[in-house]
Amino acid sequence: MTAETIAPIGEWRFDKAVAKRAVLWLLLLAPLFYISYGAANWLASQRANVPNITFTWEHAIPFMAWTIFPYWSINFFYGLSLFLNDTPIQVDRLAKRYLTAQVVAVSCFILFPLTAIFQKPATSGASGFLFDLLGGFDKPFNQAPSLHIALLVIIWMHWHRRLSGGALRIWHAWCTLIGLSVLTTYQHHFIDIPTGVLLGVFALWLFPGDTPSPLAGFRLASDARARRIGSYYAGGSLVFVLLTVLGTYNSAVYLIFLWPSLALALVAAGYFGAGASVFQKAADGTVSFASRWLLAPYRLGAVVNSYLWTRKLASSVHVCCGVHLGRLPKRSELSAFATVIDMTSELAKPSNVEVEWQAFPALDLLPAGRVELEKASEAIENARSKGPVLVCCALGFQRSAAAVGFWLLRYGYAKNAADAIRLIEGKGRRIHLTEEMIAIAEERPENG
Repeated sequence: MTAETIAPIGEWRFDKAVAKRAVLWLLLLAPLFYISYGAANWLASQRANVPNITFTWEHAIPFMAWTIFPYWSINFFYGLSLFLNDTPIQVDRLAKRYLTAQVVAVSCFILFPLTAIFQKPATSGASGFLFDLLGGFDKPFNQAPSLHIALLVIIWMHWHRRLSGGALRIWHAWCTLIGLSVLTTYQHHFIDIPTGVLLGVFALWLFPGDTPSPLAGFRLASDARARRIGSYYAGGSLVFVLLTVLGTYNSAVYLIFLWPSLALALVAAGYFGAGASVFQKAADGTVSFASRWLLAPYRLGAVVNSYLWTRKLASSVHVCCGVHLGRLPKRSELSAFATVIDMTSELAKPSNVEVEWQAFPALDLLPAGRVELEKASEAIENARSKGPVLVCCALGFQRSAAAVGFWLLRYGYAKNAADAIRLIEGKGRRIHLTEEMIAIAEERPENG
């Protein structure tokens, strides 16, 4: 995974190819927005009773006419952001994020329309003009997820990566105003905001800044185990959808279940054929902003699962020659190691750590691929000269054990797979290597 080069605002230069691509996208996106947005409004207006989701405390939100200015400003940043790119590819990626948010939001407006119930007081002057202009095409039915908020998340991230210092702080403050303005202009209800954030983060995840889309290389998995595990996660996603549908009749709080539902659906996609790329984990152990938040419910479950399985075990054991095997370490445990070889895809390295971290992401409960094991074993051998090495995964039972076993075989520290397993388990570490993992290791490639 390579980091994308992005020029800060002060170093940005006008580029004709970028400008041309931006104009072409605007010529597509603008008419599509007004046509689809208007159509969704019209369809909702034909319904006899369009529901609303409003919390009691929202009635205390004041109407603030002046906040129509930050509310409208997103239109300016929407267009400007397309031109603020270094290459046409970056323009395409941003436009695809816009398009994703728009298509998903409008689809929700058509399938599950909601209405805003607060009446706006009379306004005059410049703010009154903007409210009148807005009312000319924006009816009260396009609510959750808020397209305004989804686009705000996308645009906020676009500028966040290009600003620094005081300008960045001002940008954060202005984006906060834009976000709050959807409430203080009585354009949206509260539930539209978190659903809009979720949509915006999904668009960022679908079209990441420095790698291809995690779904771009999707190929239906031929491994029956992968498909079976994927079906379990897909089933879990459907359960949360059902809880959302049934629970929302009683309380809008149940909409929170859309978050774990989406997270589990993305994990299922990984097992069905997208692979570890759904977690967007970089070679240094970090994960993207979108992945960190979008898959947070799943990661929380993974952390809890790791604790339950390993709470009575040593965090790691020394196998041989300075190589240790264990679970993903806590920050406080890292001082004992010079290098960490991380085989997890779902968990990120602890923040603010100085130890060298090398990640070789592999899906849990599946045999690690030969290429990943070769790379990991080479990294283990090269890192030994720098000091103690920790090879880890979520539990330290399978993916990391396969990497250590492969290293033991490849560099002659074990005669065969059975010998490697005995050596590891003799150190008191319980491991679970599948037949496929053992078979890959026993192929025993040539050294070096």
